[in-house]
Amino acid sequence: MVKQDLIERSPVRNFEKLLEGGVKKGEIGLIASKKGLGKTSILVQLAIDTLLQEKAVVHVSFNQQANHVMTWYENIFSEQAKRKNLDKAAEVKADLVSKRIVLNFNQETVRTGQVIKTIKALAESGIKAESIIIDGFDFSKALPDEMEQMKSFAKETGATVWYSANAELENNELPQSISRYDSQLDVILFLEPGQDGIQIKVIKEHGKENVSTDLKLDVKTLLLAEK
Repeated sequence: MVKQDLIERSPVRNFEKLLEGGVKKGEIGLIASKKGLGKTSILVQLAIDTLLQEKAVVHVSFNQQANHVMTWYENIFSEQAKRKNLDKAAEVKADLVSKRIVLNFNQETVRTGQVIKTIKALAESGIKAESIIIDGFDFSKALPDEMEQMKSFAKETGATVWYSANAELENNELPQSISRYDSQLDVILFLEPGQDGIQIKVIKEHGKENVSTDLKLDVKTLLLAEK
């Protein structure tokens, strides 16, 4: 299989279809769940799909060292390449890495405004991120205007932005630390264990709430399940 086939047959296409296009340019999505259910895996799969389309990705991690994040990319790409018998996998991987920037910050000292400044500096140096990943963000520590800052930046640059956060549902609702930013979040997903995999619950999708889909992760690989 060649790279274009990998893009066209990716489970991400079904993921986007069921989410009315997924997170579009200028929009923000959030994946929430208890720790260890596959949030980073989904983010990396979405990032790899973007990279395969020759678009740059900036992956900001607040909860993992950069080398751990890069291991996620290595393992997931290798699994995808093996499953699809990708031709010239090593060359494709090298091309992906050249378009990916991984940053590791401490949320106590680096705020959204500083993250945006860093991404702008990368753009000035020739690396314009079309997808921004903010992994392990603690919404309880966020300043009131941080989501609005990122939303404005996404609209200004036409980037897509995905966040992940540890959270639990209470009475089928996310904690107030996250829900207070509802107006800035276009897509909200919640992961929970199911009988045949990790279910991806769609809490919000472009104004619609609690949308029913069959989205899930394979419990062994944490990859998006094939259609």
